[in-house]
Amino acid sequence: MYYSFFEIFSIGIGPSSSHTVGPMRAAKRYIKNLRANGKFASLSKIETTLYGSLALTGVGHGTVKAICYGLMGLEADEINPEYAYMLAIERDKTLQADHEKVIPFDIEKDIVFKKDIFLPEHSNGMTFKSYDAEGNLLLEETYFSVGGGTIARQDEIAKRIEREPYNVPYNFDTCAELIELCEKNNMSIAELVMANECALRPKEEVVKGIQKIHGIMQNSIERGMRSSGILPGGLNIPRRAHDIYLRLEEKFRNNDYDPLLMIDWINLWGFAVAEENAGGGQIVTAPTMGSAGVMPSVLRYYERFAANKSKFGVEEGIQNFMLTASAICSLYRTNASISGAEVGCQGEVGVACSMAAAGLAAAMGGTPKQIENAAEIAMEHNLGLTCDPLAGLVQVPCIERNAMGAVKAVNSARIAMKGNGNHLVSLDSVIKTMFDTGRDMNNKYKETSLGGLAVNVANC
Repeated sequence: MYYSFFEIFSIGIGPSSSHTVGPMRAAKRYIKNLRANGKFASLSKIETTLYGSLALTGVGHGTVKAICYGLMGLEADEINPEYAYMLAIERDKTLQADHEKVIPFDIEKDIVFKKDIFLPEHSNGMTFKSYDAEGNLLLEETYFSVGGGTIARQDEIAKRIEREPYNVPYNFDTCAELIELCEKNNMSIAELVMANECALRPKEEVVKGIQKIHGIMQNSIERGMRSSGILPGGLNIPRRAHDIYLRLEEKFRNNDYDPLLMIDWINLWGFAVAEENAGGGQIVTAPTMGSAGVMPSVLRYYERFAANKSKFGVEEGIQNFMLTASAICSLYRTNASISGAEVGCQGEVGVACSMAAAGLAAAMGGTPKQIENAAEIAMEHNLGLTCDPLAGLVQVPCIERNAMGAVKAVNSARIAMKGNGNHLVSLDSVIKTMFDTGRDMNNKYKETSLGGLAVNVANC
């Protein structure tokens, strides 16, 4: 099924799309449904129960504040980082539901953690219940945060889709179908995605939207390079991007040549975005918050270092990069998962690496077959990647993993561009393998902080 560019790339606040953006959207949808059902006026109490991965790592991933924001009716891009929303809720033990109605709300009692219960549909489950003044149940709904900030209600998730298919001219479920459509219509992957997007909204809106998403990605790099201090959460992890930036700038001023210097810059940009995400800054899901540093880093590599820009020019190359990456993510969302709680980090940094490699190959003038090869190489060497964050925070190993994923994406694209597009392993087979591997993976390695580094590193 075709997923729109604007479903895949959305603006949110860190540190986690599945644990922050998704729960916020679910809580807001729930409170809107309460109003739509004519029961909002009777609202006196709301209780939220978090299950599985949301319960195990929700505190470190910002789920509690996200639930509060959603019940208040807030969107991610409406939140003023200077305003102490949570401080007011904790101090007054009240919450202003849907911007309007003030109700009693005690975070310690009204958000319940069921760490030992994993709902069968998905690891990221949450149930909302509301009551009137007499204690009568008004509305109960269960939602799942399925990755990248996307949510599905319990009655929807059984279909493994969040909506009906879009009416677009080029629908595809597999990479084989995508390439066949490109060859049949003499189109690039980027041209095909643009045609689909223009069937959903005016082209001017599409182009402006792509530019906006790209701008926010690049702004997150700039903010990350300027910021210093200790990341929140208790691990006392210092931000490193600013110091790395200063050292690289000094090397540049001193003409200190290093043949691997561009790798240092890619690492820096990955660190900068990932640290901004860990600090709760404004980020673009690409495809998730935990993997949001990969694509911006590779995009900046393309702008600053890539040699093959003459065919399109930088601006068109960036557009082709992002549209192509969107198509690749659509394949993963259709046939596998981008949720660390469902398939481990191969579904987050692994997919981001695959998207970025494909996008870079497209921007450098690659054929659809070369683009498929780049995406396949990138994921093939992320298979089995676990998600085991220390203390439930999106910091270790997540920050360094974004930098490593970006470098791997660049290398995957360069390998693919050295060939003619012929390759033994198809992207479709790698996507199926990733999903099978994720389903076979022990739950303790899927964003629960119950295994791997999370239990083997001291003081975490």
